[in-house]
Amino acid sequence: MRSVLDAHLEAARREVQDPEFRALRAWKEAAPGRACVGFFPVYAPQEVIHAAGALPVAIYGGGDAIEVEQADARMQSFICSISRSTLELGLSGRLGFLDGMLFSSLCDVARNLSGVWQRNFPGMFCEYLHYPQNLHSAGAAEYYRNHLRDLAERIASRTGRSVTEESLVRSLDLYEEQRRLLRRLAAVRREEPWRLSLEELLVLVRAAGLRDPAEHNAVLEEVLQELPRREGKPLDGVRVVLEGSFCEQPPLELLRTLDDAHCFVVESDLARGLRWYRGPLQRSGDPWQDLVRGWFEDAEPCVARHKDPAERSARLVERVRESGADGVLFCIAKFCEPAFYDFVLHKRALEAAGIPYLEVEFEEKMATFDSLRTQAETFVESILFFAEELRA
Repeated sequence: MRSVLDAHLEAARREVQDPEFRALRAWKEAAPGRACVGFFPVYAPQEVIHAAGALPVAIYGGGDAIEVEQADARMQSFICSISRSTLELGLSGRLGFLDGMLFSSLCDVARNLSGVWQRNFPGMFCEYLHYPQNLHSAGAAEYYRNHLRDLAERIASRTGRSVTEESLVRSLDLYEEQRRLLRRLAAVRREEPWRLSLEELLVLVRAAGLRDPAEHNAVLEEVLQELPRREGKPLDGVRVVLEGSFCEQPPLELLRTLDDAHCFVVESDLARGLRWYRGPLQRSGDPWQDLVRGWFEDAEPCVARHKDPAERSARLVERVRESGADGVLFCIAKFCEPAFYDFVLHKRALEAAGIPYLEVEFEEKMATFDSLRTQAETFVESILFFAEELRA
């Protein structure tokens, strides 16, 4: 008999891999007046979108479920897969249920994709989120606060639902609870990686970007209740931090390959935009200020936040220490310039700290994983061999 845990995992996997977004379409059609706003996945103020009466929907491209045909006529073939397949989702009508799209100043490709989107979908609500670039500027916080309020008003003009401080507080509470549950889920993986596979963790995290937060929070609660009763046996292997997959997500088969190679990812930046903060947001009587402070003070260092690059490298070393990892796996999407720029800086910090690392590339349409498995197994064996030598 299928367990509650298995049912939740199967449903999450099905929704994450569905390029037709059937579950979201059904959710929207179930009640009049429901709206959905898609966002490019690295970071978006989901609370603002939600408080304005729309469901934030994380768009991670089409994965390996669609063929990119129409999009290649509108953008270069030498850019990241997620941008090309996201545009393909739109051009093929699969994102027709969305009431709008939100892009952000992550990289040159993301910036330009917003313009391409507006040109090809002139009737769709399309917004661009300008992240504060100089976090040390005295005016950056006030700029970001005003930008968030403007964004809220523009979305509210489409949904007909004004954003009040009370509605924003309610949305903050919902998403703070979700992040708390996702942190607990990540802790299970970190402490007992054999109990929850990396693939299972990612589909549950990504499903958070495809569902009503209250409904998904209830699912996460049930999953966390069931996991301690799940049978399993601890396995030998090495523990690693996965870095570089903050935007485009690796194929699920790639994640299964890592587990099969006993290269256990216990900490990662997978789906970073849905797990943006290090811990609970600092809360005050002003929810707008809470969101602003969250960006400037509470967020995990990420290439989307242009602060001191050394801070990001130092935080990576710190995450290795905190998670008890044996090394770092850089899993970077092909043509992802921000991730490759960071890799150069990060590897210097890791070498200085004596932390081993491996760099691999992926893209959505990967068909074979034999080479990656060999690399992962060799990486695991080298770490175990070095540990044996130290003990000797």
